[in-house]
Amino acid sequence: MAERLVGKPAPAFTMETVSGDGQDFGKVSLEDYRGKWLVFFFYPLDFTFVCPTEITALSDAYGDFQTLDTEVLGVSIDSVHSHKAWIAAPTEIGGLGKINFPLASDITKKVASDYGVLIEDEGVALRGLFIIDPEGELKYQVVNHNDVGRSVEETLRVLQALQSGGLCPMNWKPGDQNLQG
Repeated sequence: MAERLVGKPAPAFTMETVSGDGQDFGKVSLEDYRGKWLVFFFYPLDFTFVCPTEITALSDAYGDFQTLDTEVLGVSIDSVHSHKAWIAAPTEIGGLGKINFPLASDITKKVASDYGVLIEDEGVALRGLFIIDPEGELKYQVVNHNDVGRSVEETLRVLQALQSGGLCPMNWKPGDQNLQG
């Protein structure tokens, strides 16, 4: 039986990263995001078709996330060298181009497994997106089949609902009233 993650401390991680411009390698851990919100998302592989549409859309909205005191971190099972090559490759031949947040390497597949998105027989992650609060509690998760991309607008809406501090009914939007608890 699958273990529930929402409402619990997010599984800890430490991974190698490449910066969004592809110039710098580093390391990142969940602790690095303490005190900020984190949109943490998995995608299957570099140099694929749906993945760059999601990554560039999240990058284009990065200013909106920053306004909400939120960082963004993408991760796949590819190496940081593959991430760097994908960022550096021209977009007209399937490259990603510069993005506004780092990409992490889960080459051991441990983090994907810990977050419940690893497709073990394929060795890749499903499209999992997680929102983690400033104290490290996992507040939201959505997992899609790899054929279907996610919605930046819905991610922003849910993030704002979580940050509103109240009960948010269906189709709640920023500016709407919260329900009485």
